[in-house]
Order: sequence, then structure tokens, then C-alpha cells
Amino acid sequence: MWQFVKYTLATIVGMFLFLLVSIFLVAGIGSAMSSSDSEYELKENSILKLDLNRPMAENASNEDNPFSDFPNPFFSSTEKIGLIQIISALERARVDDKIKGVYLDVSFPIAGYAQLSEIRDALEKFKKSGKFVYAYSNSYSEKAYYLASVSNQLYLNPAGLLDFNGISVQYMFYKKAFDKLEIEPLVFRVGTYKSAVEPFIREDMSPESKEQSLSFIRSINRVIFNKISQSKGISVPRLDRIADSLQAMNPNKAEKLGMLKLSYWDQFESLLKKAVKIGDKEKLIMVKLSDYLHAKNPIPEVEGTKKIAILVAEGEIVGTRGGEGSIGSDDFVKELRKLRDNSSVKAIVLRIDSPGGSSLASDIMWREILLAKKVKPVIASMSNYAASGGYYMAMGADAIVAQPTTITGSIGIFAQWLNLDNFFKNKLGITQDHVNTHEHSHFLNSAGKLSDFEKSIIQNMVNEGYESFTSKAAAGRKMSLEKLKSIAGGRVWTGEQAKKIGLVDELGGLDKAIELAAQKSKLKAGEYKVAVYPKAKSFFDSLLESATSSDAMEMRWAKSNLPWAKSVFELDRLKKREGFLTILPYMMELE
Repeated sequence: MWQFVKYTLATIVGMFLFLLVSIFLVAGIGSAMSSSDSEYELKENSILKLDLNRPMAENASNEDNPFSDFPNPFFSSTEKIGLIQIISALERARVDDKIKGVYLDVSFPIAGYAQLSEIRDALEKFKKSGKFVYAYSNSYSEKAYYLASVSNQLYLNPAGLLDFNGISVQYMFYKKAFDKLEIEPLVFRVGTYKSAVEPFIREDMSPESKEQSLSFIRSINRVIFNKISQSKGISVPRLDRIADSLQAMNPNKAEKLGMLKLSYWDQFESLLKKAVKIGDKEKLIMVKLSDYLHAKNPIPEVEGTKKIAILVAEGEIVGTRGGEGSIGSDDFVKELRKLRDNSSVKAIVLRIDSPGGSSLASDIMWREILLAKKVKPVIASMSNYAASGGYYMAMGADAIVAQPTTITGSIGIFAQWLNLDNFFKNKLGITQDHVNTHEHSHFLNSAGKLSDFEKSIIQNMVNEGYESFTSKAAAGRKMSLEKLKSIAGGRVWTGEQAKKIGLVDELGGLDKAIELAAQKSKLKAGEYKVAVYPKAKSFFDSLLESATSSDAMEMRWAKSNLPWAKSVFELDRLKKREGFLTILPYMMELE
């Protein structure tokens, strides 16, 4: 029944797709044919401009999107920026004589604190070369200021705004909406803190959810305030008072407090010219990230074939087949087996940025990780999230490295279904009927009601899944099951907290994980290359993928032109979360 509704809407919008897809494909082919891989010619006294006001992915293409400024309802017009590419560029620029410094353009980075910490650490290393890092913006979000505070000089437009008031996290609850729509959520869970089901059965956070949420945001806030304190020379207690009183929101007060300096763009531009020692009438040479990565690499290429492979697993774990921004077990296993069987790959670093998802897919990937580490070292490197199913993957590795601000743990499992009988009947006027060969032939039909016996079957399966998860986690972490369960129960921890309780081995970023992988595979510096898998898709490849899978285009078109369809697609997103899941309590955005 649900598929009928979904595909009816798909049919409505499908007729509009063919012509537009054809136009974009022709344009994309023309763009691809006209572009070349020619080397970018870098000039003396160049400044590397890092524009970080875009969605950040772990690994992204170096190519620019030719349609980035072309408004359309089918294709995303916002290109992503790759964390791995940023770190690589900063490492190159650090030893590049033609790069004199970095201009940090960051107002509202769409990234997590762990990713920003990686960039911040790379900028700290860059500064040690004696080169400058200057930041300028018309406004700074909390995340932007955290990153920009690492710079030698931090400037704000005098009419701008600094958002500095501490970290908060907000969750959305659907219970009242479900009540109005006559949708009955059927939920099953293990673990006091496994609160992923709360949005469907509560109107607010449970005491346990509030406890863990407050604990991890305080941990993250402590880390970022400590780093800001070290960079700006302002004590943490004073930063706390500034945040509580909202003093920094006034640009003049923020300057007097020593948090930044005020400057208009033309004044900042003059400062940059002085920094690179050129005249006021000369033009600054700003090099964007994509161009710089096509310039000649100043770091000599390592001879030989030995590699440490970085295997990126990013997004929600959705099942066997993933897509952009999601992880599929089949796709992951295919890549992992290639790396396991490749004799030139001496160690594997799993770069995980995932809140979890499908319990089955998580277990499949965990098993393959165990098999891979029998052949060569496997190190897990946690980004923003490596929680629940994300932690399931990491716990199979030889060692786990996390940022202090990483969100991890959430060792637990739950299941959910939506009973849509009354929604279809009373709200849409759609009814259904069925015949069975056996008493429970209709079991797990997610549009229908479950009997008490059927509910007990699911709860038992969830219980068994939790025992399996915790047993495997205890074995992976080499701790007793009793101790593991005392820190499990679905509870979320930061990387800093996880290190203290034994869920993580080391604190650090991707470079720390690579260093550990080299040690375990007995490779010395200069003996190995670092290669990233899977390869980032070019814009044209992404365009072709969009053309062969119209779901995303249908959603964008419907949301833009059919207001009522937005709720239908949101319900479809919730429906896709049915089944046995290991996922974070909420899809959270820390601000």
C-alpha cells in the first residue's frame, strides 16, 4: 500500500525528468570534453584561499561543478568540499615556496567539530612553517570561530556578528503529528539510553536522554574552549563568562575582549598585501583549493609501490547498496576485499563518519573487517560520528583513533515499524485487505498492526541482537562483557570520554591513524604512499548516477512544486528506518 502511494507520486513527477536529464547530460558531456587535466600554473607570492562555507565530506572530487550557479529543482547546486583534500593541500602548501600563507574564509561551515578539529590541527602545523594564516568574515558562527581562532590574525566586518554562546543541540519530536495523522509507531529497544525511538513516542527528551546529551555537549564544549583559550590567550573561565553574557555578539565588545579585530574588506586586503610584501596597487593572487590541488606537488613522490590505504565509510548505513551520503555493506565489502587482497597495500585505515543504521549491514561489514585484519593491520579513524553501527564497524579493527570531539559509542539496538492502517483509511481514504495461508503470514507488514505475540517475537530478536553486539564489542575491546555493558545501553560518548572508558585507543586525527598503521605494518616515513578509496566521483560521474536513479530528483522537484508532497517524502524517509537498527539516538546537529 505504501509503495502504491510512493510510486503514484513518482509517476506524477517522472514525466518531467526525461527532457531535463537529457539537457543536463549533454551539457555535462560538453563540459567534460572541454575540460582538461592540465597542470595549474602557480605563481609567486600566492595565497591559498580556503572557502569552507560549503557542505564538507570526507573525500570529494577536486573538480568544480559547472552548474553550481545554475538554479534547478533536480540537481543539488551546492558542491561539497573534501576534508582529505583540505588536509592534503595544507601539507603541500606548508613546504611550497610559492604559497606565502592561507586566507581562511569561514562564516558558516557545514561540518562537524571533529572535522573542524582536523583542519585546525593542520593549520597549526602549517603555521609552524613560519607562514601566516589570516581569517576574515562578515560573521562567524560558533563553529566558524572555533576554526578561525587558530589564525594569526582574525578579522570581522565592523557591522558583522560573532555567535559565541556555547554549544546546544535540539531534537525534533513527531508524536503529536503522528497522533493527528493516526499513525501508530511500534518500537522495540534495549538500553536505557537508546533513545532513537523517543521522537516517535514522546513530545520531549527523557531524563536519560537529557543526561547523556548534556554530558557529551559539555565534553565537546570543554575541548573547543580549551583550544580557543590557547590560541587567543583568554582563560576558559573568562570565555565561559563571555558566552553566558552574550558579550561577543557586539563586534566592538568582541574586539575589546581580545577575541578578534574589526576591519572592512579593503583594509583586510591591504593587510594581506603587506603579508606577502607586494604594493597596494598590485593584485593579490588568491588560489582556490581545486586549482591548487592541480598544481605541481612540491612533495617528492615516494618511490616503490607500498601503500597505506584509507577506506572512507561515510553516511548512514542503509543496507546492502549505498549511494551518495550513505553506506551499503555490499559496496563496502567489495572495496575492503580489494584492499585486503592487494599485496601493495600494507595496512588499511578505516575512515568512519557514520551515525549507524542497519544492524545487519553493520554486522556484515564487521565480519569482513575481522577477516581483513588477519591479513594486514586495520586501524579505525573516527570523524564526526562513529556511533552505534559506526562503532560496530570500528570495534573490529586492531586499534581505534578518535578526535576528542567525535561522537561515538551508542552501543545498542532497536527496531521500529509504523502502523499506517488508520492513516490510510481515515486520512487518505485508502483501505486494504489480505488473505493468509498461515496465522502469521502477514507478520511484519509495516502498514498493519502487530499482535502481542508478534511484538514479543520482535522484542526477543532485539534482545538477542543486543547480546550479540555487546559480546562482539567486549571481545574487540578485550574487556569483560559486564564492564562493556556498564558503558553500553545505547549511551553516547565523545571521543575524549570514550578514551577514558576504553572504547577508544588513541586521541587524534587521520594523520595519527596513518602513523599507527605504519607502525603496525613496520613501515618507516618515506617508504609508503597514502591512497584514498573509493575514488571520489567526478561531477560528470555524479550526474550520470543521478540520471540512473531518479529518487533524489523526484524529491527535489516535489518539495519545490508540491508542498503537500514534502510530508509524504518525510514519511517515506521514516519508513526506510524500519527494521533492526543500530543508529544514534537522534540525527543531531551541534551548534
